[in-house]
Amino acid sequence: MTINITVEEATTSLLEMLSRVSKGEEVSILKDGQQIARLLPALPTLPPRVPGTAAGMIKIMPDFDDPLPDDILEAFEA
Repeated sequence: MTINITVEEATTSLLEMLSRVSKGEEVSILKDGQQIARLLPALPTLPPRVPGTAAGMIKIMPDFDDPLPDDILEAFEA
């Protein structure tokens, strides 16, 4: 649910707005009837990536970086 409030209301009710946003609501701040800002819930923090978790799951063929055959190369360049 999105709540629309004016800049004047926003300056006096920041704590209330933050409380509502933390519960999943969105707050649109309006100036002269036009939206100038939105307060959204923060995205969840993802765990750090760990290198090597796919070890052994991917196989790179020995000819991986060999030049392409002429017929395939011509198809890309056409």
